[in-house]
Amino acid sequence: MPRILGIDLPKNKKIKIALTYIYGIGLVRAARVLQTAAIEPEKKAGTLTEEEVSKITSVIQKDLVVEGELKRYVSSNIKRLMDIGSYRGLRHKRGLPARGQRTSSNARTRKGPKRTVGIKRKKS
Repeated sequence: MPRILGIDLPKNKKIKIALTYIYGIGLVRAARVLQTAAIEPEKKAGTLTEEEVSKITSVIQKDLVVEGELKRYVSSNIKRLMDIGSYRGLRHKRGLPARGQRTSSNARTRKGPKRTVGIKRKKS
C-alpha cells in the first residue's frame, strides 16, 4: 500500500484513480502528475516502486496545493467572506446554500432535517 503525503492509497486500483484519494487531486490533475513524473497511468498502485512513489510525491509537493494547506486556504476564504459581511458569507453563517439554489422545496442537505413547528391549541 503506497503512502503519499500521509495518505494510504489503495493498492488494487490504478494509480490514476488512487491519486484522487488525496484531497485536492482529481482525475485531470492525477493524469497531469503522472505525465510529469513519466509513470504509466494504467499501472496498479500496489506495483509502484519506491522510486516511482518518490517521483510522484516530489511532483505533487512542487506543483500542487493539497490536503491540509488547501483546507486551510478554503476555510480562510470562507472566513474572510463572513467577516466582510458579503451575501455569500451570510449564507455560510446561516448554513444555507451560497450559490443561488432554491431553498423553498430543496436544500435539505445544507439546512438539515425538517423542524416541525408545533401546533398551539386552545384549552377547552
